[in-house]
Amino acid sequence: MGELRFYHALVLGYPVLAGVVAMLLLFITVPYGRHNTGAGKKSGWGPQVGSRFGWLLMEVPASLAPIFFFALGERRDALTWVFLFLWQLHYVHRAFIFPFRRRGGVASMPLLIALLGLLFNLINAYLNWRYLTHFAPPYPDSWWGDPRFLLGVLFFLIGFYVNRHADWVLIRLRRPGETGYKIPYGGLYRLISCPNYFGEILQWCGWALCTFSLAGFGFAVWTAANLVPRALAHHRDYRSRFTNYPRERRAVFPFLL
Repeated sequence: MGELRFYHALVLGYPVLAGVVAMLLLFITVPYGRHNTGAGKKSGWGPQVGSRFGWLLMEVPASLAPIFFFALGERRDALTWVFLFLWQLHYVHRAFIFPFRRRGGVASMPLLIALLGLLFNLINAYLNWRYLTHFAPPYPDSWWGDPRFLLGVLFFLIGFYVNRHADWVLIRLRRPGETGYKIPYGGLYRLISCPNYFGEILQWCGWALCTFSLAGFGFAVWTAANLVPRALAHHRDYRSRFTNYPRERRAVFPFLL
C-alpha cells in the first residue's frame, strides 16, 4: 500500500472513529483532572504519572511534529506559513506555557491517558500537515480573500481568545499552593461551565474552514467528540459540588447544551 492510499484510508476513518469515541465518552468519564479518583496510586486505568509530565508527553509532540512535516514537505509558501502560525499559536501555549501556569498542588493522571493523547496528536499532526505540505493541491492566490479562509481565521482567533481568557479565570481562582475547586465567574462563564472547551472547539472549526480539508474537518470532529462529553461531566460535577451553582449555565454551548 502506497502512502497516498494509506493516507486516504486513515483520513476517511478518522472522523468515523471520533463518533464512536464520543459515544463511549458519554458513558465513561476519563479519570484525569478533577475526575481522577485514583490519584497517586494504581487504578483501573493503570499506573499514574505526574499531571505536568503527562501533559508535556501529550502536547509537546503536537507542537514539534508539524515542524518536522513542514521541514520535510514540498510546500512552504506564505499561506502554509500562516497555517503553521495558527497551529503553533495554540500548541506552543498548550505545550510549553500552560503546564507551568496551572495551580492546584501535586496531581496525577493515568499514564495510559497521556500515551493515548500522544498517539492522537501524532496522528492528527500527520494527517493535517502531510496534507498541507505534500498532498494538498496548491491553494489559489484568491484563497487569501476567500470567505472560507477569512471566516476560518476569524473563528480561530476568537476561539483562541475565549480559550485563553477562560484558562486565565481558572488560574486566578486559586492562590499559589491552594487546592480545591471554586465557581468561576466572568466572561463566558456567565453562560457556560466550560468556555475553555467552547473556545477550543471554535478554534478547530475555524481551522477546518480556513484549510478546507478533510483532515481539518476530522480534527474539528475529534475536538468536539472529546470535549463535549468532558464538558458535560464538568457541568455535572460543578452542580454536585455547589448548591449555589448558577442554574442558568449550560455546559459548553451558550443557551443550547
